[in-house]
Amino acid sequence: MKENLSHIKTLFFVVIGLILLNVISAYVYERFDLTQDKRYTISEASINTLAAAKAPIYVDVFLEGDFPPEFKRLQEETRQLLDEFNDEYEELQYEFINGNQYMQEAEATFNAAAQRYNEGKKLFQSQQITEKEWQNIVEIYNREGRNFSFLNEGVKGAQVQVRENGKVSTAVIYPWAVAYYNDRSVVIPLLKNQLGATTQERVNSSLQNLEYAFTDGFNKLVNPKSKRVAILKGNGELEDRYLADFLKTLRDYYNLAPFTLDSVAANPKRTLEQLNTFDLVIAAKPTEAFTDAEKYVLDQYIMNGGASLWLMDATQQQRDSVSGRTYIFPKDINLGDQFFKYGVRINPNLIKDLYSAPIVLATGSENESQYNQYPWFLSPLSSSANNHPIVTNLEGVKFENVSGIDTLPNQVKKTVLLSSSPITKLVGLPYEVDFEKEIPKNLKIVNEGPNPEEYAAGEVPMAVLLEGKFPSFFANRVTPFQLSEAKKESIPTKMVVISDGDVIANQFDKNRPLELGFDKSVNVLYGNKEFLLNTVNYLLDDTGLINIRTKEIAVPFLDPEKSSEKRTQWQLLSIGLPLVILALFGIIFSYFRRKKYRGV
Repeated sequence: MKENLSHIKTLFFVVIGLILLNVISAYVYERFDLTQDKRYTISEASINTLAAAKAPIYVDVFLEGDFPPEFKRLQEETRQLLDEFNDEYEELQYEFINGNQYMQEAEATFNAAAQRYNEGKKLFQSQQITEKEWQNIVEIYNREGRNFSFLNEGVKGAQVQVRENGKVSTAVIYPWAVAYYNDRSVVIPLLKNQLGATTQERVNSSLQNLEYAFTDGFNKLVNPKSKRVAILKGNGELEDRYLADFLKTLRDYYNLAPFTLDSVAANPKRTLEQLNTFDLVIAAKPTEAFTDAEKYVLDQYIMNGGASLWLMDATQQQRDSVSGRTYIFPKDINLGDQFFKYGVRINPNLIKDLYSAPIVLATGSENESQYNQYPWFLSPLSSSANNHPIVTNLEGVKFENVSGIDTLPNQVKKTVLLSSSPITKLVGLPYEVDFEKEIPKNLKIVNEGPNPEEYAAGEVPMAVLLEGKFPSFFANRVTPFQLSEAKKESIPTKMVVISDGDVIANQFDKNRPLELGFDKSVNVLYGNKEFLLNTVNYLLDDTGLINIRTKEIAVPFLDPEKSSEKRTQWQLLSIGLPLVILALFGIIFSYFRRKKYRGV
């Protein structure tokens, strides 16, 4: 009897405790992220972006339906992330939609509107309907046309290979989301493009990028573009078509405008005033020398706190018309002394790195030609181990004919962002590039072996970040023109110097610009675009987006071959073992129960 009372008392306290716990949880809400990579902890940049919203945000996610196992994970992680966003901003609502069905319905709706438009046009011309009725038909047609065009161009199906039970199949999914805010909308890619990657690798990379993809989309909707970026022109910089992909990406974040220094000769003060209205200046591979007046305008722009990105070539490649040989010569555009004052020096040399990108060269003649890949030591690949936000978790960045950079002691803080590998060789200029037809027999650069004695220059800087108060190059010098408020020291600002101008140039396919960093000859996508985007974000103090983009999430995947081979074993283990344990527990429980009550 006493034992029964004791059990009843214990049960009573347990019930009371559960009731109190539920009452407290109704007023106190807290979530704990116990994962090692803090995947369910929303970053501060994401929270700040949502906090800036003044109206509801609606998100349509095209990940509803029966998906392959890899994309089930993407679907689950997307749902959990949006739950986290909703916890921070209750007016963020989302809905999962079947992408195939939605696109079919959108197309059918547009076709119906188009048919109604054609019929209405004939009726209006024959005066069988009023002008107001015709205008309603036109309005519906235009609206559905915009909607369908928006979806058709932005939201495209992706074919993926699915490996299951040792079999390979192809599936079409729509790994996209569309976010709406007031009268604006933005397409959010959920599956990151990685050429040559397996489905698991693409999904893994996409999970790493998931929070950034949504926050980036919300940022485009909520925060209007305010910062201005000037693209320098007039000194032989790269044409816009070579910058097309990168500028297209930047336009989503900043206001871009070309800026020439031609007016410096006529009205330098006015030119400086106009340049000071920009937050960042990008100089993409200038090839013509800067005048002293132009240098003074750029110097005072920096003194006034303007940020700058310099993609500079200290070399030029030329082909001798007589011998047919190709040489690389030094190139001076009259900025070396100014960079020296700021704390860096681009040397007139070439970096040859054994860790390099391949090049495709043809061997043989006519029908017997063969295209083979060779290591090209003049195209270093750099993936810095530096933990700076600009280069964290960055894919290899491809350089071409790049020179070494020296950092010089002064008050400006310098951070080497990217450098060559330890097995590097520095060669002087001029330098002959041997492209003889007897490949690979006489191709010196391609066949040059990794001789430790020759490749012992160590890690040579190729991209350097400068931060702090810059000394004016024209301090205590005769200036090209007079300024009433000339500064001898800058307010705190930032600058990045890269000793290769082609790192920002995209390739072409039938005059269509390809994605920056994609080398069509070897079908490889390098990290040039992400590196430069991180750089611009950092120079403009958008470090929040960088931190989200470089967030690393550990995603464990099963080995498809091993899981297929041991499928039966794991099925027996996961289903049969619990049943065996339950049966053993029942036998043991029955044995002790009979033993306890046998004498009662």
